[in-house]
Amino acid sequence: MGVFYETIPSSLRPWILEQKMLWVGSAPLSADGHINISPKGGQYFGIVDERTFWYMDLTGSGVETHAHLHEPGNGRICVMFMAFEGPPRIIRIWGKGRAIENGSKEFEAFVQNHKVKAIPGSRSIIVVDVHQVATSCGFSVPFYEWKGWRTTLNDFFEKKDRAYKAGKEDESMDKYWAYKSQLSIDGLPGMKRGYDYAQKNNVAPLKKMVGKWAPKAPRTAYTISPVHLFLVGMLSFIIGVTLTLTLASPETVRRIQHKEHFF
Repeated sequence: MGVFYETIPSSLRPWILEQKMLWVGSAPLSADGHINISPKGGQYFGIVDERTFWYMDLTGSGVETHAHLHEPGNGRICVMFMAFEGPPRIIRIWGKGRAIENGSKEFEAFVQNHKVKAIPGSRSIIVVDVHQVATSCGFSVPFYEWKGWRTTLNDFFEKKDRAYKAGKEDESMDKYWAYKSQLSIDGLPGMKRGYDYAQKNNVAPLKKMVGKWAPKAPRTAYTISPVHLFLVGMLSFIIGVTLTLTLASPETVRRIQHKEHFF
């Protein structure tokens, strides 16, 4: 039977920190957007206090969580752990998430203050302001034997980092992020650093969806269509006229109506 908490109970912290894997769920606000679930190797996460959880977001071909957390009015996130050995258990953490991107002052401060080890593939730190935690049985989760960490991702970005520092500009992380971390599968802006680099250097994003569900154009907050400009102009005109007639004296209104000169 599940139990709910408003914070991360101290009794659950040791078990959470021992886990070797976690899952992250998020979604865009749009009804036709796609829900995302991402598995994460559990070497890079922690608990700041009873209301704050974090994990290191490593570079990959997807950028869904970033895009959803950056979307205005969004930030919904769920983190899940489950037991593959020992007594069955599932723990979910819900809250408001935010992405602290690599290269920002906030990222450097977080790494230093909480003694976090950043590696060449570190894209950001995802911080979750917790508002609900729940346990459930996990009786249907099978047993799995732990064998070790996969090092392919870390090895790839360590090699890329060495090449860049040796003078190969094409191996820069900014260029990689511009290509693969620029937009989500729904066309939402992903990593801000990658998006900004892409706009300045004309880097086309990786195409991630095919068929009728592929976005026809980026759903960016930076795009203003002619229709939007026209509507804003009309609204501004109406508001201006309304204020003028509201604040003007009866004599001024009479002169305007009869097209009389003021001087």
